[in-house]
Parts: sequence; structure tokens; C-alpha cells
Amino acid sequence: MPNTKSAKKALKVSLRRKKENEFYRILIRKTVKAARRNPTEENLRLAQSALDKAAKKSVIHKNKARRLLSRLAKLLKKTTQA
Repeated sequence: MPNTKSAKKALKVSLRRKKENEFYRILIRKTVKAARRNPTEENLRLAQSALDKAAKKSVIHKNKARRLLSRLAKLLKKTTQA
């Protein structure tokens, strides 16, 4: 347990950030999984939104967000052409 006043505040901040980060990770997981299972433009748009928000909040690296989005777009293009 924290002893000083600043350590107590740091703990509260840390827990709040952990909760927020976990929210964005779950959001990414759900939307990307949905886009992979059913590649439609709507699912791709939702996944892009979730990835961009997570990258903006530094939950994931911006290049990882771009890479995942690129793979989803490639999958969508492949399924719409077939």
C-alpha cells in the first residue's frame, strides 16, 4: 500500500488508466474479430475507429493500428472481388 500522499494519488491514477486501457483493448479485440469473421465495409469502419482511438490514447502503437487496419482492408478487398 502507498504511504505518502503523492503515492496514493499515483495509485488512483494508475488504476484509472488501467481501466481505460483495458476498455480500449477489449473494444479492439471485439471489432477486429468481427471484421475478420464478416468482412464488410461497416465492420471495417468500426474497427478503424476503435484502432484509431486506441492509438491516439497510446494503448497500442500507431504503426500496429495501421498494420491491423491494412490487413483488414486487404481481406475486405479479397472477399468482395471473389
